[in-house]
Amino acid sequence: MKHISFYLDFISPYAYLAFEEMPQALVGLSYSVTYKPLLFAALLKHHGQLGPAEIPAKRDWTYRQVQWLAHSRGHALDMPAAHPFNPLGLLRLAIATDRNGQPNRYVCEALFKHVWAGGADAADATRLAAITQQLGPARDPADEAIKAQLRTHAEEAIAKGVFGVPAFEVDGKVFWGLDALPMLRAYLQGDAWFEGPQWESACAVGAGVVREHKPG
Repeated sequence: MKHISFYLDFISPYAYLAFEEMPQALVGLSYSVTYKPLLFAALLKHHGQLGPAEIPAKRDWTYRQVQWLAHSRGHALDMPAAHPFNPLGLLRLAIATDRNGQPNRYVCEALFKHVWAGGADAADATRLAAITQQLGPARDPADEAIKAQLRTHAEEAIAKGVFGVPAFEVDGKVFWGLDALPMLRAYLQGDAWFEGPQWESACAVGAGVVREHKPG
């Protein structure tokens, strides 16, 4: 049985849709999943990237596309009152529900719905208190150990080559994005393509031009 590490941040609509789609996308296969919440912004900072919502035109397109994807695939998705927002309260709550910082599917689903159902303020303190009571974490989300586990998830993901969410890691291979689910399925099914040279040869392509990134 293959094991999938699913790196996610509740701030990401693509992570939400991938979470919803994965059971059907992998139906009939034998696998296990560990959900690993992390701060998407930590990945962006490490790789020197702007988030999609930090580029105005890309922000507009992202929100249009995810609503279309949800509509076309039969999933409910309501944009929260403000986006992006600070997801730390939700991430720490997820970590606090499990001794090892690995929330189960029920917890992740509740937190994704908190953000992407109803159109309310995802970071509202009253709503956070309510969902904290609902989930009943065994540990205090404000505890330093919780914060450390959240950082560890990001550090682990970066070490494995993760640069965005959602990301699925299996056998050292990283599959990124909602649209990677068919590729992940093929790998789990034992598609011979993954035993060929293509996976590794992608890393050997030379860079003809390298742009210098400057602040501002």
